[in-house]
Amino acid sequence: MKKIAIFLVSVLLFNLVGCSKTTNEAPPKNNAPVIIEKSEEEILLEKVNIIMSEMTLEEKIAQMLVVQYSGDTVDDKLLDEIQSVQPGGFILFANNITTYEKTEDFVNTLQNNSKIPMIISVDQEGGKVQRIAELNNATYIPDMYSLGLTNDYELAYEIGAVMAKEMRTIGINTVFAPVTDILSNKSEKVLGTRSFGSSAELVSKMAVSVANGLEDNGVIATYKHFPGLGATTVDSHESLPVVNKTLDDLKLTELIPYKNAIGNNAKIIMVGHIALPNVTGDKTPASLSKVIVTDVLRGQLGFDGLIITDALNMGALTENYSNKNIYLKAIDAGCDLLLMPENSAEAVALIKNNVSEERINESVKRILIFKLKYLEDYEMLDASFLGCNEHKNIVDKVYK
Repeated sequence: MKKIAIFLVSVLLFNLVGCSKTTNEAPPKNNAPVIIEKSEEEILLEKVNIIMSEMTLEEKIAQMLVVQYSGDTVDDKLLDEIQSVQPGGFILFANNITTYEKTEDFVNTLQNNSKIPMIISVDQEGGKVQRIAELNNATYIPDMYSLGLTNDYELAYEIGAVMAKEMRTIGINTVFAPVTDILSNKSEKVLGTRSFGSSAELVSKMAVSVANGLEDNGVIATYKHFPGLGATTVDSHESLPVVNKTLDDLKLTELIPYKNAIGNNAKIIMVGHIALPNVTGDKTPASLSKVIVTDVLRGQLGFDGLIITDALNMGALTENYSNKNIYLKAIDAGCDLLLMPENSAEAVALIKNNVSEERINESVKRILIFKLKYLEDYEMLDASFLGCNEHKNIVDKVYK
């Protein structure tokens, strides 16, 4: 994408100059220069370091924010936020998505006013949680419980591919799906049909299959809600769920799908707002807990991708914490991306005054690596993919 290309002009010059290296060894007899081979990872890190060297501290912090806005046009207020704050991402809701043309223009305006390509995200799980269902007769995606009942991993892959292609028509590059929670409490109504089912093996294989279908077709998957909401009876949108399982309990059930997802090269994992006092020693929500995020997810499970919080405006957090404490605790826990801070400019200021630049750099480096690896070559698709017969035929397989 052209925004990253601007940054990489200097990178190209850097690499050209850095291809040869003076050493104390005698030159080859033909006097040819010594060529130092660099791995793709080394080249990527050099690019990221150059980009970061040209960013202000405020711009770095802003990369950690995924913001929202009501309305289906980029008005002056939103445009000023994008241009002045330069947030790293945007989450689309149903009120942002109306006609294909308006939504395409909305997303393109966001991207064209961002120096670094934005993560354009959405909750598009299927069933009762899908934001693009009314867009130009987009294909209606079945709930994941119905898909799980098929026990068909190839079909799950196809459903992921359908979702990705239709989301790409409006510029979505990252989706907050698949739900990777195990429905261990079948009577609970909070998660319900959003889960693939009650078997750790089934959820693992179906989630990975959907994610592979998404990512092979250009949209990055987000496994959620770590470490698992399947045993809850309280809706975290309203209040804080408390689950009294131990870490050993979690390893036997809830953590299995995440372990498999990490083994499948998961790029993003979303941490939910759930208290696990027998793991953390208190009722700190998982999204704000260093024990859950850093010790378990990073340390024990070995995840080195992006960690994003669930929405920060949910009752599970706001009934107990101020905005300042939410932002600072999430970052201290080890989260890289903060989803839906109340005010992006305020969030930047609070983080700048209370978090070390060294800690900020850790997350920003991961975010920029992600963007260079997965967003640089992103291309939108045209509206002909929306609700096409091929996609409807794939969905019909679920009901058959």
